[in-house]
Amino acid sequence: MVLSESKIQQQCYLYFNNTYCLKHHEPRMLMFSVPNEGTDAKEQSRKKAGGMLPGASDTIIVLPNRVIFCEFKDSKGRQSDKQIEFQQRVESLGFEYWIIRSLEQFKEMICES
Repeated sequence: MVLSESKIQQQCYLYFNNTYCLKHHEPRMLMFSVPNEGTDAKEQSRKKAGGMLPGASDTIIVLPNRVIFCEFKDSKGRQSDKQIEFQQRVESLGFEYWIIRSLEQFKEMICES
């Protein structure tokens, strides 16, 4: 069964917050989404004026002294040109950029962190 990118992201977020990073952990790590899409031109324009960046990663993970930009793709998904440009900018600044295609891959990568 092929899961959608949205479903993969949801699974990973729930795993991160409910298993990997619990409330009693100190310091408590963060994972949050970056809403970089809009439903209509007016909303897109408003979001861009407020700092929305097309191509930004789906989520950002903040660990002690480390920030990871995380993009979710299904098994056939490909990055857009804007996403590739964003990845290059992030990596040139010394940060990590992950492309995650399954919960299992996410678990493996976050546990190695």
